[in-house]
Amino acid sequence: MFFTKMPEFCKNSDCPSSEDLLNFQKGKSPAASSERIHEHNRTCDFCSAEVEFYSHFQFPDEKISETEIPSPLYELAESLLNNKDRGSYLLNKLLIENEGLTLKKA
Repeated sequence: MFFTKMPEFCKNSDCPSSEDLLNFQKGKSPAASSERIHEHNRTCDFCSAEVEFYSHFQFPDEKISETEIPSPLYELAESLLNNKDRGSYLLNKLLIENEGLTLKKA
């Protein structure tokens, strides 16, 4: 039996930015950029899927300001990425502090 390695489904260093792909999908890219992205998407399944994703949603034209992530949410995300057991503890703590709810293990 032969196995082939499946290519990684992710952005690579030669992929256009998400903002460029969104502008491409909206038809707001300069012609040269649009052609480059079109050619790139012919061989990049990830970017093609990202453009397809954008076609299903409407995004506002104005820029949305960035805000800092709240400390408890940052701690939770960091914990989930580093230690799954501690992540559920922090999630419960966050829920209790904010809503009085708890997460029960399945």
